[in-house]
Amino acid sequence: MTDRRRFIQHLALGGVAAGLGSRRSDAAPTAPQQPSSPPPLTPPRMQPITADLPAGLVQLTAFDTPEGPVSVHEDFNRADGDLRLRSPRGECLLSKRVETVAPPLAHPYLGLSLREVAESAADLLADQLLAAGEPDEARVRSVAPPPASHINPADYYGRLPWTTFVGTRQCQDTMPVYPQGSTRTYHPEQTMPGLHGNPQINHRDEGLLGGWLPAVHKVIPMADNAWYDILVFADVRADDQFIAQTWHRTLHVENGRITAASYGHSYPTYGRQLQPPRPAEFYRALYDFVGYWQQQLADLCPVTLPDASWADLSRFAFARELVVRPGGTYPKYGAVDRDYYGSEYDGFQDIFTSSLYANLEWGRFEQASDVLDGYFTDFVSDSGMINMRGAETAQFGLTLSLLTRYFRYTGDRVMLMKHRGKIEATANILHQLRQESLELPVDHPGHGLIHGWNESDACLFPDPSLWWKPYYANSAMAVRGLLDLAQVWPDIGGSRGQAEAWAREAKALQTTLLQRLRANIRTDLKPPYIGPLPGVTLTFRQSLASEKPSEQQWPHRAYSELLQADVLPDELAHLVIDCLRGHGGTVLGVVGNIGPVDPGSRDMLGFISYGYAQQLLRLDRIDEYVLFMYSHRYYAHTRGSWTAAEVSDISGGMPLFCMPAQLTSPLLLRWALVFEDSLGESLYLARGVPRAWIASGRAISIEQAPTRWGRVDLKLQFDIPQAELNASIRLPQAAHPERLQLSLRGPHGLQLEAVTINGQPASAGRLQGEALRLDGLTPGPLNVRAKYRAAT
Repeated sequence: MTDRRRFIQHLALGGVAAGLGSRRSDAAPTAPQQPSSPPPLTPPRMQPITADLPAGLVQLTAFDTPEGPVSVHEDFNRADGDLRLRSPRGECLLSKRVETVAPPLAHPYLGLSLREVAESAADLLADQLLAAGEPDEARVRSVAPPPASHINPADYYGRLPWTTFVGTRQCQDTMPVYPQGSTRTYHPEQTMPGLHGNPQINHRDEGLLGGWLPAVHKVIPMADNAWYDILVFADVRADDQFIAQTWHRTLHVENGRITAASYGHSYPTYGRQLQPPRPAEFYRALYDFVGYWQQQLADLCPVTLPDASWADLSRFAFARELVVRPGGTYPKYGAVDRDYYGSEYDGFQDIFTSSLYANLEWGRFEQASDVLDGYFTDFVSDSGMINMRGAETAQFGLTLSLLTRYFRYTGDRVMLMKHRGKIEATANILHQLRQESLELPVDHPGHGLIHGWNESDACLFPDPSLWWKPYYANSAMAVRGLLDLAQVWPDIGGSRGQAEAWAREAKALQTTLLQRLRANIRTDLKPPYIGPLPGVTLTFRQSLASEKPSEQQWPHRAYSELLQADVLPDELAHLVIDCLRGHGGTVLGVVGNIGPVDPGSRDMLGFISYGYAQQLLRLDRIDEYVLFMYSHRYYAHTRGSWTAAEVSDISGGMPLFCMPAQLTSPLLLRWALVFEDSLGESLYLARGVPRAWIASGRAISIEQAPTRWGRVDLKLQFDIPQAELNASIRLPQAAHPERLQLSLRGPHGLQLEAVTINGQPASAGRLQGEALRLDGLTPGPLNVRAKYRAAT
């Protein structure tokens, strides 16, 4: 059981029931949510029909639409056969890719016992996976039981073990979907009795229709060439304020034929008054559903990858955000259950920062604008404080940094001027906290460092002052936020003098931070230990083993934010990462949910941890970055239906969903392809792309990726017979980074032999290892060819 689950269970039993206090009188009132109408429906995008239908497809039905007649065809020769919508306009092909929820593991934990893995200070699994360089994705995927593969309802304090959920943008609630395909209002076993209590449900496959659409597809194997095929999606035409209406299809398939079929809408049959829908009604609703979701995500940067599921994982994250947020924009931390769908979480800073960051990086500027406007209107007071139970100090600095990014990407001066007073007040909170720290005695470990909670949960304990401490991350993120905001403050109508004062304060704070950090390194340990705050003598594992509350509680957040701020010199950043890796702070290369050692579990953090990954990329620790991407996908998400976990353990239990965890994978993928440095000087292309993706010989591309200089296109493809990597790059015309670097990490076993840029040999000074500098060239498209040969 994770520390988070223990904490929630404690709350449920009344352990921290009183004394939470009232909202400050100067906090902005939360705007009441109004019912949303369904957005105008658009037909699905159709591709030209270039060939006859493949043999063996079953025509299920046909129906009329304003765009003409549509016929529905599906391949039941295999459980993941395609579904096709055909019309005179063309064809919409919907894949049914699925993943096994509980794959058999011949040698879990790479032959180690779970106890060995859990109790070791070193990340033993990561060490083995990285021993030969870049980790193998298939090997990572099969290391441990995936989330929700071992579900014990008795372990969830009354919570039914739903594994995913569906909904629409306009509805203010969602509908959970359980392992056998049931919802709270519709049960397919009523029409398919063979589903009831069937142990084969634990051996099901799951996926999303079309690869990324928020329509749950389940395959429950029954015998050779026989299975139950279940499809559930939300009704996009429904306008209920809170009730998520759902469409259901349950089939029994045997030897490529449908032997039984039932269709449903939200509720079971009720005599003659409520009859099941006809097949044509179901597929017409599916037609509307596909067009609806394609339109909702039409602004997402197009991505092509060798394995389309990686792009689908990111696309689905943005669809899920619209499902979780009432009206698509009002913040919610979780879904379905009171934890974490309760209003006490709505102003949680991580909901805001993760959403703003991910939507900006993927070009979803309208959504980013709505999220920003809603948060500062409803959840930030004129004093800069948030309308939420407990602030996380470092997140104030991250907020300022992301507001700066918003302006650089969008140029939306009007939005930031609208909230300029609250933005200035947010910066002044950090200024005030810094001034308070300077009043401490000069020999105090926290003199000059910003004190404050590093985790919102601190405010729920009898004595929150235990965590009102000078965590390094508080100061580091303040430095980042104030430095960034100072650069654009005059552009949004702020005082140049104020901007200069913030910049001076940030630099002075950075100097203090580095002094305190260097003075508090325990070099007697291997690797050296850096605590999350100055003055500690125990490691976080030693401190958390005590029965007394520890000031090093939640160190995962403190370390991740410290690294994300990017204000440490490289040698210190390496030291912090090595400290986490070597003292029990990571799981399969991902930051762990650090708590007391539990021999039966080692927990992975699904959100927050992206700051650690970001620093891996900055430091060119690419193999570790690739491992982070792989591990986060396969152990912070359920398989196939991709429900992201706030915290997941590697023993296969059912995790708690949270939205910021869902938005981590889009950030990781975007940065692997296009990543810019914090100072605004360098742009890195393909820096985190796995060698295995290059070696596949398939296209890798991202189009219109936003940067502070403008939109960027990147395409890579490796010619296997010629052992040649071809890259094409299109940069903005108006502005260019001072440093532009393209990674030429080739397939394993090959080394660079020659490189040309626009047909001319690259000068020796442009190539440093596998990194090619492209700045200072004639403006225009860039074409790079890199020739490889077998490594000697």
